[in-house]
Amino acid sequence: MANPYPLLKEMRQHGKPFWDDELKMYLAPNHVDANAVFRNKSLGRIYKPRTPEFEWGTFNWLHSDSILDSEPPKHTRLRALVAKAFNRQKIEGLRPDIERITTELLDAISEKVRNGSPFDLIADFAEPLPVKVIAALLGFPSSDEYLLRPWSQSIVKMYEVNPPLQHQEEAKQAANEFAEYVRRLMEARKLKPGSDLISDLAAVEENGEKLNAQELIATCVLLLNAGHEASVNAFGNGMVSALQRPDQADLLLTRPQEIAITAVEEFLRFDAPLQMFDRTATEDTQLGGVEIKAGEKIAALIGSANRDESVFERAEEMDLTRDPNPHIGFGAGIHFCLGGPLARLEMSISLPALCERFPKMELASEPVRRPTFVLRGYESVAISTG
Repeated sequence: MANPYPLLKEMRQHGKPFWDDELKMYLAPNHVDANAVFRNKSLGRIYKPRTPEFEWGTFNWLHSDSILDSEPPKHTRLRALVAKAFNRQKIEGLRPDIERITTELLDAISEKVRNGSPFDLIADFAEPLPVKVIAALLGFPSSDEYLLRPWSQSIVKMYEVNPPLQHQEEAKQAANEFAEYVRRLMEARKLKPGSDLISDLAAVEENGEKLNAQELIATCVLLLNAGHEASVNAFGNGMVSALQRPDQADLLLTRPQEIAITAVEEFLRFDAPLQMFDRTATEDTQLGGVEIKAGEKIAALIGSANRDESVFERAEEMDLTRDPNPHIGFGAGIHFCLGGPLARLEMSISLPALCERFPKMELASEPVRRPTFVLRGYESVAISTG
């Protein structure tokens, strides 16, 4: 949990995917193989419903009816419909909202640290920013924003290996409450459409096809869960890594606007917010010289692939000016993260704004890691402003 990278480096010495008895799946630690896991059409993101159905019903369809956990032809139809509403113009149209929210959060932090107290990079900035942006995108009332992050965190804890019973119960409850909340908003927007994404998703059509109610709700839940988890963790992981390295900290704090774009990409590469992503073989297939039988799983080890020495020069070093940077932090192929462009926009705006407001930032104490591996991030990062 604290530092998986030395072990991941050892794993890359296998030179090809290998079977892990504990996880009961193949692991692909090298860049070429991890990239192929995302792109191989014989490997599917197959959601296995949890049982009993009467307890897990909502949680199950939130996943089986989402873009993330479906495959063609269903995935093709869903992605075409969602991409039509959640397009480049829609994302770029969020720029004023992102700038406004960033300024509001920085103003609140400035007030908090006026007497020299540290602030929490996660709770005060990295976490509320993407939640508020997605709330604005979907047209959630600002008074309800406090509900969204707890629902999301309860649901995504199920992505870890063998989640404890308490996390399972919290996930079921969160899925039920979140889905019902979005359903009420969806029904209201159908009667009185607005300029928000829920209204757009309800109206969008492609070749006579539309999203049904469950697909629309699942899409909105996915956009919040996946759309802000990556941003929060990438921002926190990247800032901590940079501030721990004097040369990179100096670069970031003195030239934030100049290096913002490459810095964001290095944040995503160096300490990946999503460490692994598994797929299931839909038929017997070969990948990286390994035979994978139908029904067997293989996971792309993203954090390892992003430090593959055969692809990245000085792979174990952080370089905020690295270019090119062919990391796979947002996946690849048909499952390339739909929210990736929004996450990049958020970070490219908020990162230089934070550094310009507080050019003497330092870590005030040892950051507190989240006790999870798949979703890698920090619970809190205390920052002093000099």
